[in-house]
Amino acid sequence: MSDALVIFTPSGKRGRFALGTPVLTAARQLGVDLDSVCGGRGICSKCQITPGYGDFSKHGVHVAADALSDWNAVEQRYHDKRGLKSGRRLGCQAQIMGDVVIDVPAESQLHKQVIRKDAGTRPMVMDPATRLFFVEVTEPDMHEPSGDLERLAAALRAQWDVPEISMGLDVLRKLQPALRAGQWQVTIALFSDHSGGAAQVLDIWPGLYEGALYGLAIDLGSTTIAAHLCDLQGGQVVASAGIMNPQIRFGEDLMSRVSYAMMNPGGDVDMTRAVREALDTLIAELAADAGCNARQIMETVIVCNPVMHHLLLGVDPVELGQAPFALATSGALSLRAAELDLTALNPAARAYLLPCIAGHVGADAAAVALSEAPEQSDDLVLIVDVGTNAEILLGDKRRVLACSSPTGPAFEGAQISSGQRAAPGAIERIEIDPDTKEPRFRVIGSELWSDDPEFNANVTGICGSGIIEAVAEMRMAGLVDNSGLIGSYEQTGTWRSVAEGRTHSYLIHDASATGGPRITVTQGDIRAIQLAKSALYAGARLLMDEIGTDTVDRIVLAGAFGAHISPKHAMVLGMIPDAHLDRVTSAGNAAGTGARMALCSKAARAGIERTVTRIHKVETAIEPRFQEHFVAANALPHATAPFPELSRVVTLPQVSFNTGGSEGRRRRRG
Repeated sequence: MSDALVIFTPSGKRGRFALGTPVLTAARQLGVDLDSVCGGRGICSKCQITPGYGDFSKHGVHVAADALSDWNAVEQRYHDKRGLKSGRRLGCQAQIMGDVVIDVPAESQLHKQVIRKDAGTRPMVMDPATRLFFVEVTEPDMHEPSGDLERLAAALRAQWDVPEISMGLDVLRKLQPALRAGQWQVTIALFSDHSGGAAQVLDIWPGLYEGALYGLAIDLGSTTIAAHLCDLQGGQVVASAGIMNPQIRFGEDLMSRVSYAMMNPGGDVDMTRAVREALDTLIAELAADAGCNARQIMETVIVCNPVMHHLLLGVDPVELGQAPFALATSGALSLRAAELDLTALNPAARAYLLPCIAGHVGADAAAVALSEAPEQSDDLVLIVDVGTNAEILLGDKRRVLACSSPTGPAFEGAQISSGQRAAPGAIERIEIDPDTKEPRFRVIGSELWSDDPEFNANVTGICGSGIIEAVAEMRMAGLVDNSGLIGSYEQTGTWRSVAEGRTHSYLIHDASATGGPRITVTQGDIRAIQLAKSALYAGARLLMDEIGTDTVDRIVLAGAFGAHISPKHAMVLGMIPDAHLDRVTSAGNAAGTGARMALCSKAARAGIERTVTRIHKVETAIEPRFQEHFVAANALPHATAPFPELSRVVTLPQVSFNTGGSEGRRRRRG
C-alpha cells in the first residue's frame, strides 16, 4: 500500500496521503482545523490529536494498531516536560502509516467554538485577528546581505504563508535583540484582519513564547462603560469591570452633551479627554485584576452609540444634533489604540470600532445585531437594547429595521428621587401585596427578602430594575392609576401613600430614624418612568408600523440590566408591545456580547459590516407618528392598545385618582 485513507473527526474531512506524511501536513492540506504555533517543530503542543484504533464501520475503515508511526523522542521529551494525556500524539510528529481515523480535540482546534451558556445566544468561533507564530529566521550572511526584518518576512512567507508584513518602530527596536537571544528563533504576535493588506507585527519574543494574549471588548455607553478582558487564544473572559461614564458631568443624555459641545467652545475636546482617560483607567484595572502585563493586551473592540463614537474619536458631534443627523463616518474603523490615547495596553495594540447603522443608530446597535442575528430569524423578533438611548431592532430573514429612541437615564436609576446605580444595597426586586399594600423587597448582595426575620442588609437606594418593578407593582396593587397618578391615603387605604404638596408618594423603606435612607416612589419618579417607557414603546411601535404589523412573535430585552428586567413588569408598564410572556426573553448585555464576538472572530467583523448595509434605519426624530405613539403610551400600560396577552396573566385595577378621595375609593372598590 503506497498511500492511506485518513479521516478527521469531528469535521468528517478525508483524503488519501502517501505513507510517512505527518498528520499535521495532512490536516493542513484538507483544511482541517488543527492548531500549531511552532509550525510543526514539536515544541508548542498545540497540534495534539487522538488516533482511533479498531473497526470504524460507519466510516468504512478498519484502523490497525500501527496506523501511525511509533512514539518518537520529540514526543517523549514533551511528555516528560509537560505531559500528554493518555492516547494523545503530536500531529506534527506522528506520521501516517496506514488507514486511520484522527480525532482533533476541542483544545487543538484553531477556530475553537466557545459555547455561551446564557439562553438564546449563539456560539462564538475563535478566529482572532491577532495570533502567535513561532518562526525560525536565517542568520545573517556576509555574502547575501539583507536586514533582519527582511529575513523575518521571508521566513514567514516560507513557514506560514504570510505574504507581507509591516512593523512599527517600537517593535523594530526589539527585533535584533530578540533574534539573537532566541538563537534565531522568535515568536511574534501578528495582526491580520479581514480587510486584507500587510499583516502587522505587534510584538516579538525570543524563542517560543507560551504566555497569553488578551483583547478587550468594550461597551461604551452614555451612562456606564462595561469592559471584558478576553483570552485571544481560548476566548474565555478572564476579568470584567464597569465604571460610570465621566461625561455625565457634561450632560446626562446624548443631546445634552451635543448641546454642551455647541455652546462651549472646546467642550467636545473636554468630553473626549474625559472618556479616553476613563477607558485607560478601566483597562489598567482589568489588567491588574487578571494579573496580566499590559504588553499582553493586543486588541480592543469598542461599541458605542454615534455621539459616544464621535466623542471617542475626537470628532465634534454637532452634526448629530440637527437634521439630517450626518455621521462623520458610518463605516467600521481599524486604528492603532494609541490614536485614541489608550496607553494601558501594548503600544502597538489595535482598536476596532464596529460600523454604525445610520444617524443615531450606532455601533452598539450593530453589536446587538451581531449577537442576536435578527436577519437569521424565522419569526418576527423585536430586540430592545434598554439604556439611556434605546436601540431597537425589528425583523426576520426578510427584512430588518432599526431605530433609536431617547429614553433618558431613568431606567438606570438616574433622575429618580431614591435612584442609584446597580450596586450592593440597591433595591432590585419588589413585590406589593394588593390587599395590604405592604411592600417587600430584595437588594443587590442579599438573597433574602426584606420581610425575612434574618434580613439585615444595608439598604441604600433603588436601581433601574427596582424602579421598574416598583411602579409596575404599584399599578397592579391599585396604588397608581392608568394615567400614572399616585393615590392618596384616602384613595388607596394605606398609610404608605404620603402627601407631598399637591401630589403623593409611596413609602417603600424608612430608616431615617437610624440615619439611613427614606426610600419612596414620588410622582416625579412615575413621570420619569412614563417618559422613558413611552419613548421606548413608541420607537418599537413605529418599526411595527413600517413592517405593517400589530404584533410580534417574540421580544428580546437587552442592555446592561436587561437580564434583570421582569417581562411581566415591563409589560404592565407598557415598555414593550403586548406579547405572550413566554416569548419575552433576556439577552443581557447583547452589545457587549457582540463586541466579544467581533474581538474573537475576523469573520464576525466581516459579517456585521455586510449586515449593517441591509438594515433599514427609521428616524424617530422626524417621524410624526412617533409623537402620536408617545402620547398614547404615557398611560400604564397604554391608552388605547388592548394588551390581550397581558390580560391573561394580570388583572389591572380600574382606579382613577384625578378626582376626590371618596369617589376614588368607590371606583377602586367597584
